[in-house]
Amino acid sequence: MKGHRAAAPRPSRVRARGAVIGAFVVTAALVPATATAAGTQEVDAALPYVCTLPSGKQPAQVRISAVFPERAEPGEPVEPTGVTTAVEFPAEAVADLTALGAATARPATRLTVGVAQDGATAEATWRGTAEPAPLPGSGPLALTTTGDVPSVTGQGSGDLTFSAGSLAVDLALATADGSAAGTGALTVDCSPAAAAEREPLATVPVGTGTQDPGGTPASPGASPGSSGSPSAPQDGPENRQGDRAPEVAPAPPGGTAAEREAPPCRYDEAHPSTSASLNAYVTGYTNVTKLKGASLLPLSCVLIEQGPTDIEFFPDFTGGYLTQHSEGTLRHQGRAQTPPFEATFLTFGFTPTKATMVLEQTGPMTMDARGETSFITSYTELETRVRIPLVLRVTALEVNGVPLEVGSGCRTKGPLRSPEPEPEKFPGAHLLLTGSSTHQPPDQPVGYLLSSGGPLTGEATIPAFTGCGGGGGGENIDRLLTASVSGPGNYVKQTQGQTCAVQVFNPDECTEDLQPLKIPVAER
Repeated sequence: MKGHRAAAPRPSRVRARGAVIGAFVVTAALVPATATAAGTQEVDAALPYVCTLPSGKQPAQVRISAVFPERAEPGEPVEPTGVTTAVEFPAEAVADLTALGAATARPATRLTVGVAQDGATAEATWRGTAEPAPLPGSGPLALTTTGDVPSVTGQGSGDLTFSAGSLAVDLALATADGSAAGTGALTVDCSPAAAAEREPLATVPVGTGTQDPGGTPASPGASPGSSGSPSAPQDGPENRQGDRAPEVAPAPPGGTAAEREAPPCRYDEAHPSTSASLNAYVTGYTNVTKLKGASLLPLSCVLIEQGPTDIEFFPDFTGGYLTQHSEGTLRHQGRAQTPPFEATFLTFGFTPTKATMVLEQTGPMTMDARGETSFITSYTELETRVRIPLVLRVTALEVNGVPLEVGSGCRTKGPLRSPEPEPEKFPGAHLLLTGSSTHQPPDQPVGYLLSSGGPLTGEATIPAFTGCGGGGGGENIDRLLTASVSGPGNYVKQTQGQTCAVQVFNPDECTEDLQPLKIPVAER
């Protein structure tokens, strides 16, 4: 018999698919902002929300605290500090989590904050995190997160108001021994409850302003008829009033790809994410046997759709066989390929040759894991086989310092080929890389797992080259490249980094803009 998504022992850092739940209602009153020190004001607000649990709609209390400046000048960023988001889940929520086998919950919150000035609006996301909290034996569960938040700039005069919007609480669930509980994570989606008009979280006056005869504050230096409204956003906040929205700065650290010297690795409109989406960086080395050297494989982005884990139980139900099928694609500037990379070798043992190359994905990338787990000892073994058809394209060639024309179609005649143990099930040429892992709780897993990464190894045959040179009267160099590079027995070692589960934000795995936080280092 089979069960879907077995509760096989898994490390607490494994990110299972996020199940969307949520809906809590609170009736506590808003606490008005009060001045706490010269130039600052403190916010401490309890807000009514509605969220949905597996057990149905339940009340909970959300309390938001932050310190704002007392006022600001046009063009001056307003950056709240000391931000905390406290959520008190009712006892029914605790029962839902313990029913999944959870003993602890690690929260990460995403609060949408509406920003308005002079009729224009924008949105910012306030993120917070906390350490795992034990689930209480009875009563409610209180979780408090903290974190830095984006700054907001009002470039015209007028009050800048902040209001709390939807809230998502990502819960990483673990059992008492540290393995993932249930699906590993739940996302509780919440929205403000229907209630009477409430005061905003905070109001920050922007600009000194003077009252005109009609009673409307005028911006200092504004020309007659000028609205004095803030400039258009530059980093994508939602703007419901044309180009007049307050400017929301990018989310603070976590680091963009450029800041981390890594290529971008994120989902976008052309390749949207799902509840099973992961992204990760990969890099490594491949030998070129004929050239008696190795080429560094560039740091590349891979987008992964993680499949469910199935279990076929042993006849005595002491454990089971685990299988999981996932798929992925390389991603660089909208294409299924690696970034360009260079390699320098001594061709025929004495001629320095530098080539610029790209690996292009020409078909589906599959990731199949198989293994066994024991319900008695909690010991698990898994082997993962990654198959991907990759064509090697040469975009530039330099021999002994002299550029050699290769043309625009210089590539291998087909994908790199690896020995395939299941050719009937997996026909066609492709690269096969294999990784293995063992896990004995409470220790962390050893080896390769799709979610946490690790080393993958294999062997490849480089096919003959075609389409190299010859264009525009140049010399055809297919045979030269084939003689010097193509052939079997090229060892490959790839290292995948920790994945980022983009629908279940974890600051230990993802940057603020939902790119992989961990950048792997190539190993020989």
